[in-house]
Amino acid sequence: MADTRLDEDVSEVEVKSELYDEDGFVAREFRERVETAIAAGDSEMLREEISPLHESELGDLLEALDNDNRQALVRLMGDAFDYTALTEVDEAIRLSIVDAMPNEQIAAAVRELESDDAVYILEDLDEEDRKEILERLPFRERIRLRRSLEYPEESAGRRMQTEFVAVPPFWTVGQTIDYMREEDDLPESFAQIFVIDPSFKLQGAVDLDRILRAKRPEKIEDIMHETRHAIPAEMDQEEAAQVIEQYDLPSAAVVDSNERLVGVLAIDDVIDIMQQEADEDIKRLGGVGDEEISDTVLTAARSRFSWLLINAATAILASLVIGLFDATIEQMVALAILMPIVASMGGNAGTQTMTVTVRALAARDIDFHNAGRIIRRETLVGLLNGLSFAVIIGAVAAVWFDSGGLGSVIAIAMVINMLAAALAGILIPLVLDRLGADPAIASGTFVTTVTDVVGFFAFLGLAAWWFGIG
Repeated sequence: MADTRLDEDVSEVEVKSELYDEDGFVAREFRERVETAIAAGDSEMLREEISPLHESELGDLLEALDNDNRQALVRLMGDAFDYTALTEVDEAIRLSIVDAMPNEQIAAAVRELESDDAVYILEDLDEEDRKEILERLPFRERIRLRRSLEYPEESAGRRMQTEFVAVPPFWTVGQTIDYMREEDDLPESFAQIFVIDPSFKLQGAVDLDRILRAKRPEKIEDIMHETRHAIPAEMDQEEAAQVIEQYDLPSAAVVDSNERLVGVLAIDDVIDIMQQEADEDIKRLGGVGDEEISDTVLTAARSRFSWLLINAATAILASLVIGLFDATIEQMVALAILMPIVASMGGNAGTQTMTVTVRALAARDIDFHNAGRIIRRETLVGLLNGLSFAVIIGAVAAVWFDSGGLGSVIAIAMVINMLAAALAGILIPLVLDRLGADPAIASGTFVTTVTDVVGFFAFLGLAAWWFGIG
């Protein structure tokens, strides 16, 4: 038995080493072998190459292939294809594969998946296709999936598994162990057994290690613990993940509005949620929304256009500020050379503060009521950095243009803009969050506008006053 397990482990390592190159990408040689087999319609060779792959590895391979080969791969693999891999690719790729499959085949695939993976695939389909697929499923499974799909997007109810182990409190440990051994309709893996009353209301939970240490005659109600951190099904998935992370839970019960047990969030679900939310925050900070790397040119351009349009409007506002001092700039060309330095330093400082603030808001480490200390901290950071770079840039400008006055002007403007950047970087996300807007989406544009306008106005206004021009 040990030798067999060792052989399997060695085989998995060999497959992994063949799949990826030294940089961690799907190896060209492996991809070309797969593409050759697809072109030849050699399903047997494909099964030999792909069947040993983990679902995440198969997802990487799908992303490395072009769209036609992805669809052909799924078709040629037939029943041997692991449809869980579709949860490892982005939405555009998943839909391109699923759209090419008949609903009957999708229904057969869904029957083999855990409920959370099935919901993940079904939620992106058209309502008509989804309804037809659900009608092809067994009644019990259809009801569970339909209930999950009725919960809001990105809620705990959408991400939960509806497969779980639940027993009444009056059962003994022996009865529970026998039930787990004999019942076929149980999840493949689980860390807790939940305790429910006849109306399915959650009473508590028992960890598996506690079950294994207890005597068979002991009652479940005597060894269970209360589940103080049950997750409401309507709760946002990010908040649910934060609860599980905060209390180091191996899994968490999900309950409906009547406190009845409807599902469970496991640690692998939490990791997926946190990765998804972090990915969304990074994209929103860049103003690209829900764009995927596999999106078409038109889709990507449309996704970015709106925020670029807003950026164009704010850039025009900054240009109008510059236009107020056109006479000043004409009389002192050095100002035009130095202006980008002030704006760029302020913009970068504002982005740093904004990034820290948006992340703290997402992690619930800061809100509008307890932000005073953080605002003071960021103000002092902005002042300290402003003074430091005022000395550096002021000295450079003074030597460059042989003008101590110009060095003093840009030094003072640098301090003013770095302070404005720090305050904008923290106050704008806080205000947007308070107003119910997503600070990750909107903060960048407003912070950049503040630093540009304040930077140009401070620098050019000080220059006009200092040198008496304009």
